[in-house]
Amino acid sequence: MIQNTFTVCSNRALTDTVYRMVLEGPLEGSITAPGQFVNLKLPGYYLRRPISVCEWTEDTVTLIYKVVGHGTEAMAATPVGESFDLLAGLGNGFNTALSGDAPLLIGGGVGIPPLYGLCKVLLAEGKSPSVILGFNTAEEIFLKEEFEELLKDTDGNVYVTTVDGSAGTKGFVTDVMKDLDYTFFYTCGPMPMFRAIESVAKTSGQYSFEERMGCGFGACMGCSIQTKEGNKRVCKDGPVLMREEILW
Repeated sequence: MIQNTFTVCSNRALTDTVYRMVLEGPLEGSITAPGQFVNLKLPGYYLRRPISVCEWTEDTVTLIYKVVGHGTEAMAATPVGESFDLLAGLGNGFNTALSGDAPLLIGGGVGIPPLYGLCKVLLAEGKSPSVILGFNTAEEIFLKEEFEELLKDTDGNVYVTTVDGSAGTKGFVTDVMKDLDYTFFYTCGPMPMFRAIESVAKTSGQYSFEERMGCGFGACMGCSIQTKEGNKRVCKDGPVLMREEILW
């Protein structure tokens, strides 16, 4: 984990409520795996905002976030050139060594962004991932074209589901997942989606949890959840946990 000042070099809307922010600053190699997150300090707010990393380079980090309250409203209004204090390289990310040759990535809503970075790493390792992106309506869709661009010359596919049937397959991610073959799965999204995935999953996999956090690095215990191996802190021991250790 590192703490440094990062400057906003881009901040734009992808949908009515979802934004993409690119921050530039010294990451110092702190991000070592897809699925890790940063903790961003907003001026005037006591608690930092934990946000998963979509993708990163040596000196930039891309965050995709949803406006759900005053804090994220302030983020959306942040102009280019503004600076933030950032804790980077937090949490344990996805383990790509477990993927096999044809992993499946399943994302719901703002759980989708960390899977983009994961997909890039898997491709660099010579794997052939496929992706299921779940939304409520067509108006909420984001990152679809970016995933299609990543996978256009591979054996992988991009599937989209919408609850109302306005784009892709009508229904939920599991309506597509149940008919696919894959070697391992990775998923990030809301708990109801996790429970549905658990009911149809054919292999081992990793779940990336979205929990409210206080400190973001394991000190306050505010994000602890029960597992088969005892209590685990989502911010420190997670956010990624193995399927086999989760208590449903």
